[in-house]
Amino acid sequence: MFPSQPSTESALPSGVQRALHRHWRTFLGEGILLSLLGLAAIILPPLAGLVATVLLGWLFLVAGIAGLIFTIRAKQAPGYWWSLFSALMAVGAGGVLLWDPLTSLVTLTYVLIVYFIVDGLLMIILGFAHRRELSGKWEWIMFNGVVDLVLAVIVIAGLPGTLVWVLGLLVGIDMLFGGASLIAMALEARKPVAP
Repeated sequence: MFPSQPSTESALPSGVQRALHRHWRTFLGEGILLSLLGLAAIILPPLAGLVATVLLGWLFLVAGIAGLIFTIRAKQAPGYWWSLFSALMAVGAGGVLLWDPLTSLVTLTYVLIVYFIVDGLLMIILGFAHRRELSGKWEWIMFNGVVDLVLAVIVIAGLPGTLVWVLGLLVGIDMLFGGASLIAMALEARKPVAP
């Protein structure tokens, strides 16, 4: 595993330490919820992938329709045509996702591969950047980044067979590890803060 940095009282500014300590239960609750949702997605990955696709489709569709309504009401506002184009694109994206969720699931899987690669690299950089400020738990952030990169490689290696079920599984695994990292940070933050 990763070596722990020595924990000191001055690792974080005292105001930040007090804020983390005061809200550790919120971080713990979020971590537990993310972990449970992640487990559910891992147990039923094809269903989780379809649900994610349909949910994303509805979000785009509703946002696009709302954007069209507000844009049409503000015809004289600057950037009208750009706003109108953006709203139409959102409606179109939502319609495509909802029209054929299985095909959309394949497209989203490719997008997810790119996301996991970028997110993994950013999490590793974030872990390194905060290794002195975080109270001995920066390794969890880095580990989350490494997991993202490993998952991206596994999906790429299994193409095209992984396209139908991998979105739900990967989202579930990512949520599980994200929840675990929040739980670890919350448990560290619950320790009393010196005045």
